[in-house]
Amino acid sequence: MSRAVEQSNRAMLRARDAMDRAYAEPLDIPALARIALVSEAHFIRTFRATFGETPHRYLQRRRVERAMSMLVETGRDVTDICFAVGFSSLGSFSRTFRQIVGESPSEYRSRRSAGDATVPSCFTKAWTRPSSFG
Repeated sequence: MSRAVEQSNRAMLRARDAMDRAYAEPLDIPALARIALVSEAHFIRTFRATFGETPHRYLQRRRVERAMSMLVETGRDVTDICFAVGFSSLGSFSRTFRQIVGESPSEYRSRRSAGDATVPSCFTKAWTRPSSFG
């Protein structure tokens, strides 16, 4: 691997790590590009080439993953969870959740609390992890 590719990968990892840490905060491309020390257009292209999805899609998926966990582990209201993970409207949260997971947040919670306990958790986590392709 060339030095330039290695430096680019490190820059993209810094930005992705920032998204993982601050997924619930409003994040925009200019701020993420500054973290990666590249222009906005270069950041979007390079992030997609490195991780296989756009920064926006990665952040949405990260937020939905956290919401999935909160839906199962807490009794919080879906609207509360929506705002807690960084979405600004319940409609966009529900639409994005359905696109990524394949069912609404309420359906997901009902199905998960209905008895997935017979399957080992490692299999359940692997099976229910949202795909970045979809």
